[in-house]
Amino acid sequence: MAAEYTEADIKSLDWREHIRMRPGMYIGKLGDGSSPDDGLYILLKEAVDNSIDEHIMGHGKEVRVDIDEQGRVEVRDFGRGIPLGKLFDCAAQINTGAKYDSEAFKKSVGLNGVGIKAVNALSDFFEIQAWRDGETKALEFSKGQLTVDMKHPRRDEGANGTRLAFEVDRTIFPAKAKYKEAFVEKMCRYYSYLNPALTVVFNGKKFRSKDGLLDLLREEMENEALYPPIHLVGKDIEIAFTHTAESSEEYYTFVNGQNTSQGGTHLAAFREALVQVVRGFYKKQYDPADIRAGIEAAVCVRIVEPVFESQTKTKLGSTTIAPEGESLRTFIGNFLKTNLDNYLHKNTAVAEAIQKRIQAAERERKDLKGVQKIARERARQAKVHNKKLRDCRIHLDTKHKRRAESTLFITEGDSASGSITKSRDVETQAVFSLRGKPLNTFSLPRKIVYENEEFALLQAALNIEDGIEALRYNRVVIATDADVDGMHIRLLLLTFFLQFFPEMIRDGHLYILQTPLFRVRNKKETIYCYDDDERRKAIAKLGKAAEITRFKGLGEISPDEFGFMIGPDMRLDPVEYEEGKGVKELLAFYMGKNTPDRQDYIIENLREDVDKQIDAAAVLA
Repeated sequence: MAAEYTEADIKSLDWREHIRMRPGMYIGKLGDGSSPDDGLYILLKEAVDNSIDEHIMGHGKEVRVDIDEQGRVEVRDFGRGIPLGKLFDCAAQINTGAKYDSEAFKKSVGLNGVGIKAVNALSDFFEIQAWRDGETKALEFSKGQLTVDMKHPRRDEGANGTRLAFEVDRTIFPAKAKYKEAFVEKMCRYYSYLNPALTVVFNGKKFRSKDGLLDLLREEMENEALYPPIHLVGKDIEIAFTHTAESSEEYYTFVNGQNTSQGGTHLAAFREALVQVVRGFYKKQYDPADIRAGIEAAVCVRIVEPVFESQTKTKLGSTTIAPEGESLRTFIGNFLKTNLDNYLHKNTAVAEAIQKRIQAAERERKDLKGVQKIARERARQAKVHNKKLRDCRIHLDTKHKRRAESTLFITEGDSASGSITKSRDVETQAVFSLRGKPLNTFSLPRKIVYENEEFALLQAALNIEDGIEALRYNRVVIATDADVDGMHIRLLLLTFFLQFFPEMIRDGHLYILQTPLFRVRNKKETIYCYDDDERRKAIAKLGKAAEITRFKGLGEISPDEFGFMIGPDMRLDPVEYEEGKGVKELLAFYMGKNTPDRQDYIIENLREDVDKQIDAAAVLA
């Protein structure tokens, strides 16, 4: 019998209920703070953005951000302060704000009047306070509902401005959700790069930039620049870029102060315009890939009423600089055509360095072409003859509704891959089996990697030989044993991806599979434990007579047990790294040819934990 469909089935939610019921629509994923795109940081940014907009309008030169150990956030600016009579409306009246008047906030990021309201609705505690001309007023909320109302302003000689304080609602966010200091510091640094006259203070640490995007490149660039970065500044646009000896492209893009980590139309326009200007200057039709090989660039534009592809504003969708205005493509193209062309004519040494880099990339591409042909032929043969890849039916590069579930497990040896293969979901889960330890690719040219059969086959399986745009799996999971050899293989794979496909990590596609170290069971129940603490709790629950098994490798885990470990509740650790200086040095130390240095480091930092040794001995006894 079909369910009835009546007027009672039609519901109209108020703004608080809608935000709390569908938080992902407003702030993206409800992570625990371990990823920079978790909703925690979106809420923080919404709170800070209004202060930044005040500064852009010429009001206030400092923004203070404080986060305590309990996760309470406080943001204080020294702008004009919200009009005291409109505090409630700004905090709890949807579609209310000053940014609808394009004369007051012509080029702001948040134009929909939702930002602060989302913070309010998703916070267990939320306070908003403003100071204006010797008076102050404050309101407190909980989950979007007013709890403390200061009906009338009181005298207060505090400096004009606005203060927001909030603690996220732990019934919506993970109980252990926590702000990572490194992510917040990066956010504050970026604010200072984009607003050179502004000082941002985070927990007492000051961030201030003198040269804007030029400072950003200096700070973030890991590889040595082949020539001093080119810095071009115009009305509503700023660009800084240089080339390195690396083959990849690295971009930092912004719209109205918003870090568009996924790029968008402004990035596409810059990449296209750069090729056109370079071809015109050198009067030669260089290949676009050769022109952009090794480029590191920062691009910032300010446009009227930007349109983003999601509420979290990480990718620009606007095609014009203003409604009914000039196209963004033409705007950026004309700016580069005039300013970059002039710069290259005036700086011949830089122009020569760029041409040499393009010619080197051209030679590398042609040298690689023959190797790629052999690798592709080998990959085609492997699809027929090589059983190392057990593919699935649904892939990321299709339009299937389950495409986001597509996963490739990279395992060590046939034993582990056999267990995973038997227990996997054949629709969405594929398995690639390694033959022992792969090649250490640190500092090796891409040509050598292509000549390595195993990595050539892995690249072909992922379909990333020409970039990750056609990546076949949304999640690439490294599944190795929890022992020294397994950790070494994991590091070798991480080195490969960091060296040649860092965008796999940057775009959130690479993971480490957590597998249990222990199985504790009695006749009634089995508990899998991922660390000693979980093992102790399991023993306490099942009794000291419980059977305890220490897994030495994935091959010891039966297919039936693997079904749980790679099912809907599988534990995956996303591979993340702080971009910029340090990654190359880290790889050089741990994966380079400096074995004596590593031995000395291990000896100096070796320590014995007697309690853990005794505990481990008791388990194995």
